[in-house]
Amino acid sequence: MKIRDFGVEIWMNRYETTCEWNLAETCVESLTVEDLLDMAGKTDTILSELLPLKLTYGAIEGSERLRNLVAGLYERQAMENVVITHGAIGANALVHETLVEPGDRVISVLPTYQQHYSIPESFGADVQILKLTEKTGFLPDLDALKRLATPGTKLIAINNPNNPTGSLMDKAYLEAIVEIARACGAWVLCDEVYRGMDQDGDGMTASIADLYEKGISTGSMSKTYSLAGLRLGWIVAPVEILRAVSIHRDYNTISVGMLDDHFASIALENRDKILARSHAISRTNLAILSEWVDGEPLISWIKPKSGTTALLKYDLPMSSEAFCIGLLERTGVMLTPGSAMDMEGYLRIGYTNGEPILREGLKRISQFLKEQQLAAA
Repeated sequence: MKIRDFGVEIWMNRYETTCEWNLAETCVESLTVEDLLDMAGKTDTILSELLPLKLTYGAIEGSERLRNLVAGLYERQAMENVVITHGAIGANALVHETLVEPGDRVISVLPTYQQHYSIPESFGADVQILKLTEKTGFLPDLDALKRLATPGTKLIAINNPNNPTGSLMDKAYLEAIVEIARACGAWVLCDEVYRGMDQDGDGMTASIADLYEKGISTGSMSKTYSLAGLRLGWIVAPVEILRAVSIHRDYNTISVGMLDDHFASIALENRDKILARSHAISRTNLAILSEWVDGEPLISWIKPKSGTTALLKYDLPMSSEAFCIGLLERTGVMLTPGSAMDMEGYLRIGYTNGEPILREGLKRISQFLKEQQLAAA
């Protein structure tokens, strides 16, 4: 099986551990173990929980404790509808591997996480790309989706909230996609790894698993819950799909780590505190970023409604990779080039790292923009 290079991951692997100011980060500023235990009130008792643990493979599908907690993030799901995976990246890969066969029609939005079109393409699927544009606020064009969703379409892959644009489909919009999928018999996989990060209200938008009998949701502890180091995600889906997933999962996962499962359970038992922290960071920092964009004549955008990232359009005669490498070399600031997401002419910025990092990074980008504008004049 041949598969394309994973553009974003190659870029991140190359630079994220050596850059000075990381504005490519997509997780809300990470929690320390101490932070998590403080929130949970377990600083003095955690060893009494961990020391008796016998480090076996543990519960193969994830502990009942954790699966029930994940089910509680949804309106209509039970423990039986949840399986724990190695991150959302493992969840997405398992869904594609389970459902997609050579020749199947798969529709994926673009931009999105590259898994959702490169994996089915590598299986020999008939992959159709639904391009998201500023015209619709980076939401899927429903008429275009109807045209692509021919009878027998196997899978529609969407991403809500969207990475990298921060666009958000509300419940009504998702229900319109459900009707299109139902008409052609397609499954809908919704990568919901940024769910919980809406800029308004409680931050939690509707999930496709709650809206559609053939809806599959994936999520993780990484972005919203600031615990990427746990490498823990999940699939929420009808039981029959999870049975099929388990066949593939036996070959590449067995189980997640018992310590990861334990700490994820602690986090979700205290999710209100973690979400309050995440909302405070994301809402404060988006306001800072919005003010900066308003003052930069070479930058335009569709302001995000959710998530942790934004897609910036820049008005300079250079490729996005040249921009990002030049920026990194001159200022120490890391962004992600649009070319890594098949969106040349754009830059992805992650705005939920620490506020001082964001402010200093934006200051340095402004100086770089001025230098490039003078050089191009």
